[in-house]
Amino acid sequence: MKRILAIVPMGLLLAGAAAAQAKCDRACLEGFVDRYLDAMVAHNPNAVPLAPNVRFTENGQRLEIPDALWGSMESKGAYRLFVSDPDTGEVAFMGTIREEGRAPGMGVAGVIALRLKIVNQRITEAEQLVVRNERAAENLEKLGKPNHLFLEDVPPAERMSREDLIKTANMYFSGMEKNDGKGEYPFTDDCNRIENGSQTTNAPAPPGQAKPDPKTATNYSAQWGCKEQFESGLLHFVWRIRDRRFVAVDRERGLVFAFGFFDHALGKNRTFQTPNGRTVTGGPSQPWTWEIAELFKVEKGKLRQIEAVLDRAPYGMNSGWSNWEDGMSSRARDIK
Repeated sequence: MKRILAIVPMGLLLAGAAAAQAKCDRACLEGFVDRYLDAMVAHNPNAVPLAPNVRFTENGQRLEIPDALWGSMESKGAYRLFVSDPDTGEVAFMGTIREEGRAPGMGVAGVIALRLKIVNQRITEAEQLVVRNERAAENLEKLGKPNHLFLEDVPPAERMSREDLIKTANMYFSGMEKNDGKGEYPFTDDCNRIENGSQTTNAPAPPGQAKPDPKTATNYSAQWGCKEQFESGLLHFVWRIRDRRFVAVDRERGLVFAFGFFDHALGKNRTFQTPNGRTVTGGPSQPWTWEIAELFKVEKGKLRQIEAVLDRAPYGMNSGWSNWEDGMSSRARDIK
């Protein structure tokens, strides 16, 4: 029998080798985050490999490096949380920061939610939400480190596909948007949520006060669990959750990181019916938008831990990464 040899052109072999070498694994991606932050501290863009046409935004505004936080960052804080996506070359990060102009010993000044896109060992995209909220930064510093669930691997046999992880995370947004208490809410019984470093579910009741009853309350309570809040129907004032961009997915740890905007109901839309038929008016009376970065831990098709940083933005603001139609849409987009 003759042996048939497949001859592969040298150019293809070299291209394949270059592609394999260029792929950035977890350690590589997280290293790029530190190099990027260190470069901002040094106010020196030459300290990190930026692509010639790197695209950069801060709080939804397209700028040129070194602008905005590049000119004011003083040091990194202690709180650090990564979401690495080697399949797409994306990495997301939440962490505390210090900016210049503060008196010595004043502590952290804010929180950054950061996304970097790495192509051929260079940063081609840098997107950051800077929340200049001292209380949020101090709360995260007091936590010391992220919840252990964000750092634990999911057993290989239980790992979900990228598509299913995003689908589950998006059910959170869809269940909150015009919340009516009647949707499908995939939360574990011990699900918990942290926003700007504060616990916004399962919080202890203040001394001398009883936990509010969802059947009679007119506002949702941080003392309720994740599912209890959603089933109350009292989150209805979150009228639109748009520009849902799922920018980093870590299948090994079951993590999904998203950027988006929460627009709150206006005028007559602030008045709605609860699941048990009560008429309630709730939410801000002014046009209000939260710009938000949100991280989800998904286990066996359910949301177990949620962490977000958010800041008020001009009503209807765009991210700087979407066209107007996508920026105003509630559909989920997987950014690859």
